[in-house]
Amino acid sequence: MKNNICQWLRLFCCASLLGAADLATVKAADAYQVFVSNEKSGDLTLIDATDFKVLATIPVGKRPRGIHASPDGRTIYVALSGTPISGPPALDPQGNPILAKGKKDDDDDNDAKSDKSADGIGVVDVAQRKFLRKISAGSDPEQFSLSPDGTKLYVANEDVGTASVLDITTARVEHIIRVGREPEGVRTAPGGKTFYVTCETAGAVFVIDAQTFKVIHQFSVAPRPRSVDFLPDGSRAFIPSESAGLLNLIDGASYEVIKSAPLPKGSRPMTVRVAPDGAKVYVSTGRGGTVCAVDPATGNVLNTIKVGSRPWGIAISPDGKFLFAANGPSNDVSVVDLSSEKEIARVKAGQGPWGVVIVPRS
Repeated sequence: MKNNICQWLRLFCCASLLGAADLATVKAADAYQVFVSNEKSGDLTLIDATDFKVLATIPVGKRPRGIHASPDGRTIYVALSGTPISGPPALDPQGNPILAKGKKDDDDDNDAKSDKSADGIGVVDVAQRKFLRKISAGSDPEQFSLSPDGTKLYVANEDVGTASVLDITTARVEHIIRVGREPEGVRTAPGGKTFYVTCETAGAVFVIDAQTFKVIHQFSVAPRPRSVDFLPDGSRAFIPSESAGLLNLIDGASYEVIKSAPLPKGSRPMTVRVAPDGAKVYVSTGRGGTVCAVDPATGNVLNTIKVGSRPWGIAISPDGKFLFAANGPSNDVSVVDLSSEKEIARVKAGQGPWGVVIVPRS
């Protein structure tokens, strides 16, 4: 009886915190938890999705950025890098980066004093909330994706212009694929037959066969494409171009750019995520300080949601009710109620929160 009373009190308190959220919503939220990679403090923040409280801080290594969970939700993988951070480039009146004299690109990394021994993919046990080990995954990994069966990681090696295919069981890099300069965004297409790699400098996007690991198509968008996501059926891909403030709509069969849709003035789009039902697309705008809700058919902006400073990584809860945005400069995470499309909470994270992943509660 005492346990039942405590459980109902917890639900009551959470429902009060969320305002319009009913007990069914709270129970649904109780089924998952949120992990955030903190680039500057070298750790992960674990957030309870019921009351948005921090449950744990897990040290993982240098510069954690890209973050994903295994299909069974038991393991977190996080990209680690020993390449030091340097500030983002200044922008001209058109929003394009102003490069330092002699600099060939607008990368925000500094290779001068890189610690290559720190590079790799960190492995974290979800139940134990514990860092287990680091797997070598090529130079300077930033973002990556998993095969549907969870046996392989597809990793962007930013400073050497390659993508690595890592076998998780053997912890060996099985294939190295030459792509363009500064590869960053990686995403496995629905069905798992291909994965995309976006390259910042020239806006090149590579489509790679997940069986042969050969490039089967290449196309271009405006510079600094940072991420990729897809409609659930794979018929359309979405790729933001940070420098141009655009969201590119891509035909999933022909790989043609259907439309390059403008985002609100001041947007520096970084991460794109499609709602579980495919009804909307959400894009973090970086320096714009917002998340845009976009119509997936037209690319038109339906709403602009104010969040924290320079939101980078975003993730959507499995039930489609909440969005979490990692706000780097303000060291916190915005919680957005997607029914009202308003920020309802801020959760303090580590230093420089970068990526977000949501996993089932064990």
